[in-house]
Amino acid sequence: MTELERLTITLTPELSETIKAAVNEGDYASASEVIREALRDWKLKRALRQEELAALKADIDQALSEVVAGQLSEFNRERIVERARKLLAARKRMG
Repeated sequence: MTELERLTITLTPELSETIKAAVNEGDYASASEVIREALRDWKLKRALRQEELAALKADIDQALSEVVAGQLSEFNRERIVERARKLLAARKRMG
């Protein structure tokens, strides 16, 4: 069996009630299950954001390398800014 560690957390009344309601409605057996699922979701979203950021940085690095090498005649700043805005909006939606 997996070793468990007990932690104490402090939540707003609203979050506390949300967790209690999920347990009372039978969606989860315990508050710990709610928190574990929330943390798994957070961990996944965080990993996706890191991948998106790495891809954006790679695109920027590639474009800058092409500019330096004279391979890119036009640096499309608007395209890069628009992509960054989309990534930021997606990040805000994910929480």
